[in-house]
Amino acid sequence: MIKHVASLLACILPTKCALAAPNDSLYQQIKQLDTELFAAFNRCDIDALASMYSKQLEFYHDTAGLDNYAQSIAASKTLCAKKLGLTRTLIPESLTVYPIKDFGALQMGEHRFCHLVNGKNDCGTFRFTHIWRHNKAGWKLHRVISYGH
Repeated sequence: MIKHVASLLACILPTKCALAAPNDSLYQQIKQLDTELFAAFNRCDIDALASMYSKQLEFYHDTAGLDNYAQSIAASKTLCAKKLGLTRTLIPESLTVYPIKDFGALQMGEHRFCHLVNGKNDCGTFRFTHIWRHNKAGWKLHRVISYGH
């Protein structure tokens, strides 16, 4: 507990936080994972989404609550079956990435979701936090926090 508090307090000083710069390889890797994840989302490729999720996925949504891996896959299937044409776009300048020692990376940003309603685009911009886990199996989306809805 004391170690975690000390790490959190150390991060209050900007020089102690390991924010990955946009030209950093970790930043580029996470940005690419984000691109792949939401390309699968936008085309309703459930198998691709499932392969990018950790089996221990926890998805926290401010209005929908908490879902696990199976519930998140089921929710994506239900959403895609509605054929809303929902698309997600990352707001590039909002993207920040922090390494998580011996685990993976923290990704934060804003994204815009749009779909057609009566021939007009209905869009909303929301905030998100992703925790990506890296191990011998590669990168997996381990935690999602989606808020500001």
